[in-house]
Amino acid sequence: MTAHTRIRPFNTKVTYPEQSLDNDLCQAVVAGGVVYLRGQIGQDLETRESVGVGDVEAQAEKAMANIDMLLREAGSRLEDIVKVVVYLTDIRYREPVYRTMGRWLKGVHPVSTGLVVDALARPEWLVEIDATAVISDPADDTEVTL
Repeated sequence: MTAHTRIRPFNTKVTYPEQSLDNDLCQAVVAGGVVYLRGQIGQDLETRESVGVGDVEAQAEKAMANIDMLLREAGSRLEDIVKVVVYLTDIRYREPVYRTMGRWLKGVHPVSTGLVVDALARPEWLVEIDATAVISDPADDTEVTL
């Protein structure tokens, strides 16, 4: 049986008190050398306060900072991201969000999917970034580009 490490577990009763929910979730799961992150938004993970309300660039910046922090907690790093999925509530947010994300992921070259959706879990959230990474040996930074 494979052991999974669950990072920052929480219950949605606390996270979304205005909604009738009761789900046990976490911010990241490490399984089989892979780090699966919960989609990150403009939210402070310590206080659960929304950050950058009305400012998609600030929300993307906070989402990427959260991703960086969670990967470090999981024993990974931004350079080990293999896939990102970006959810935007308006196509006009694509350029500022991707510019912000691009600064954080310069030279990483993950695969990426971008979607425009009607809404996210809270109306003030404008962007959500989901990332998957591996846990690599820092001494083995061999990369093959085809």
